[in-house]
Amino acid sequence: MLDLVFRAPRVITEVGEVPRAIGVKDGRIVAIEPIETALETAREEVLGDDVVLMPGLVDTHVHINEPGRTEWEGFETATRAAAAGGVTTVIDMPLNSIPPTTTVEALEIKRKAAEGAVYVDTGFWGGAVPDNLDHLRPLHDAGVFGFKCFLLHSGVDEFPHLNTGQLEQALERLTDFGALMIVHAENAQAIDRAPSAEGERYPRFLASRPRGAENLAIAEVIEAARYTGGRVHVLHLSSSDALPMLASARRDGVLVTVETCPHYLSFSAESIPDGATQFKCCPPIRESGNRELLWQGLKDGVIDCIVSDHSPSTPELKRFDIGDFGLAWGGIASLQLGLRAVWSQARVHGCTLVDLCEWMSTRTARLAGLSRKGRIALGYDADLCLFAPDEAQVISAAALEHRHPVTPYDGLELAGVVRETWLAGKKIDLGAPPRGRLLTRGTAL
Repeated sequence: MLDLVFRAPRVITEVGEVPRAIGVKDGRIVAIEPIETALETAREEVLGDDVVLMPGLVDTHVHINEPGRTEWEGFETATRAAAAGGVTTVIDMPLNSIPPTTTVEALEIKRKAAEGAVYVDTGFWGGAVPDNLDHLRPLHDAGVFGFKCFLLHSGVDEFPHLNTGQLEQALERLTDFGALMIVHAENAQAIDRAPSAEGERYPRFLASRPRGAENLAIAEVIEAARYTGGRVHVLHLSSSDALPMLASARRDGVLVTVETCPHYLSFSAESIPDGATQFKCCPPIRESGNRELLWQGLKDGVIDCIVSDHSPSTPELKRFDIGDFGLAWGGIASLQLGLRAVWSQARVHGCTLVDLCEWMSTRTARLAGLSRKGRIALGYDADLCLFAPDEAQVISAAALEHRHPVTPYDGLELAGVVRETWLAGKKIDLGAPPRGRLLTRGTAL
């Protein structure tokens, strides 16, 4: 007797979009059969052909900011937004919480804050900073999914950045036990030499974070990985200039992967109004031609995956009162909207929902080592999204689930509507207590 069967004319599986009956038992997928197959079950969900049954998204780049800066976001609000957006697993960044996740003690403080407060399954990255080399292995053993570092000021003083020598030292340590280093790659010296960013005009802010700073830092990351043999992942790629050297490094056997984000694939610098600091992020949203090359990088397989980089703050920190890009906090709030934002652009770039699930579920799960997530396949967790791809909706920031009504998608019409999100074979009810799990690397995956 199965717990649940979905009968759906459109299911994203390992063989593409096909009609299937999906059987669930004890929170996992145990049957994938032709849609008309008789299966003994306690419950049956019959879907129409306007809905696609997809694997729940796995978002490996989310700033939840709790504890310490919970007024910016928090576990309950962030994971509510995730569930509303079809995301069933998030991995939390080691900053901007206080304390940052750079010791086992700090990890336990964060886990305690998250206990009983998450609507989706939630894991944690550790941090690599100049003074915590001896904490890296204990954090790994405590279950973090890898380690994040910056190559320039992180924006918060309690999470200092690594220089090139320190990056190599940390990578050598991580290579000893096979851990992944994920890197915010912008070169500090190049940023210091760039023009200042003050004022309302977006082109001035864009000039303050030039492509060259990103390209130079990515080259440093590649060479550090080549020298040490370590595994590295480049976060939130915005410069398409870096794509050829990333492809070249892979051909040479360097263990490097790379992500980009919905905002780099959706917006262009030319269309950002003066003073619209809701668009500020680092690295910045670049020109329309650059955006098109990022889409080509996805199609070519150079860019591995798409994640939100949900990095919210209070509205006051965005400085809407003066619209100054130099003073505003840099971060895009989009956790609930990533699926719809990417689909809105993917469909006009000749991409399919099969492609989207590969970029936003399968490969992100693989990046984090989540061996039972990111696919509709036998033995995998029954984490599912019911998505209506041909509907559309005008986005109202005030109606979103994350803590503050601030997002650059406010007022835009996006394609697709998330009808339901299911976690471990049960529909997520945002009116009920949270029942997401806290994940650790190597267990309960």
